[in-house]
Amino acid sequence: MISSPNSPISCQTPRVTVIGGGKVGSTLAQRVIEKNLADVVLLDVVEGMPQGIALDLMEARGIEGHDRQIIGTNDYADTVGSDIVVITAGLPRKPGMTRDDLLKINAKIAVEAAEKAIAHSPEALFIIVTNPLDVLTYLVWQATKLPSHRVMGMAGVLDSARFQTFIAMELGISFADVNAVVLGGHGDLMVPLPRYSTVGGVPITELMDTSTVERLVERTRNGGAEIVELMRTGGAYYAPASSTCLMVEAILQNQSRQVTAAAYLQGEYGLNDIFIGVPARLGCRGVEKVLELNLTDAERTALHTSAESVRKNIHRASEMLASV
Repeated sequence: MISSPNSPISCQTPRVTVIGGGKVGSTLAQRVIEKNLADVVLLDVVEGMPQGIALDLMEARGIEGHDRQIIGTNDYADTVGSDIVVITAGLPRKPGMTRDDLLKINAKIAVEAAEKAIAHSPEALFIIVTNPLDVLTYLVWQATKLPSHRVMGMAGVLDSARFQTFIAMELGISFADVNAVVLGGHGDLMVPLPRYSTVGGVPITELMDTSTVERLVERTRNGGAEIVELMRTGGAYYAPASSTCLMVEAILQNQSRQVTAAAYLQGEYGLNDIFIGVPARLGCRGVEKVLELNLTDAERTALHTSAESVRKNIHRASEMLASV
C-alpha cells in the first residue's frame, strides 16, 4: 500500500487495477509493470482477453527484467486492496465523433466500474481516462463518495504533452527543453497557455509569431481527433497510457509532482463544484494542491467557457443515468 514519508516501511507491494483491457488499458499495464512501479490487475468484461494479455506480459518479464505480477480477470473480487484504480473502459471514438458523443454509454460504464471497484478497494485513489473525461471524473467522484482529492482525471498531462510535442517539432529542438501548459476540459474548448509554455524558460510567444502559436494551439485542441482520422479504426493509446503512468508513478512514489490534471475546484479560478484541467500537485494522498495561475481576462474567459461546457454535460449525463 502507499505509505507517507513518515510511515513505517511496508513490505506490501503496491497494486494498481486497470479497468478496461483495450489498447489504452493494456499499454498502461505494460508501462506500470515494466517501470517496476506496482503489481497490476487488468480487468475487462471480455472473457479470456485480459487473461491472455496478462500471460503475454508475464512471459516477457525475464526479457524486460522486472519481478512485477500481472493478472487478468473478469471478476472485481480480484481487484481487492488496490492502491490506485484506473478506469479506461468505454467506447472509443470513431471518425467524426466528438468526446461528448460518447457521453451516455461511457457514463454508465464508468459509474458501474467505480461502484464495483470501490467496494473491494475502499482506500484506493481513482484516475479516470475514459472520455468525456472531465464529466466522468465528476460522476465517479459522486458514485464513490470519496474525498475529492482521491479522484482525478488524466487528460491535462496528455494535452500538455501534445502541445509540448508540437512546439518542439516546430522549432526543431529537444523535447526536454520544452514545458507546455494546457488548462480546461479535455475537448475542443481546452485552453493552451502560450504565455506559460516555455523553451529553456523562454515563453514561446518570444520565439514564434502569433500565427504560428495559434496554429500550434489549434493542433493541440484537435490532437486526439487528428489521430482518430489517421487511424480510422481507433484512437490514440501510447501517449494516453504514458500520461496516465506518469500520474500513477507520482502517486505511488509520493513525488509531489506538479502536472495538469482534472482536479476538483472549490473557488479556484472562480469555479466551484467541477473537475477540470488545472495545474495540480500529485502525491501519495492524490491531489495535494491546486495551483492557481494568474490568468488574463481572455484566458479566464476561455477557461470558464470550457468549464460551462463540462458542467452542461455533467447535467446531461446525470439525467441520462437517472432515467436508466
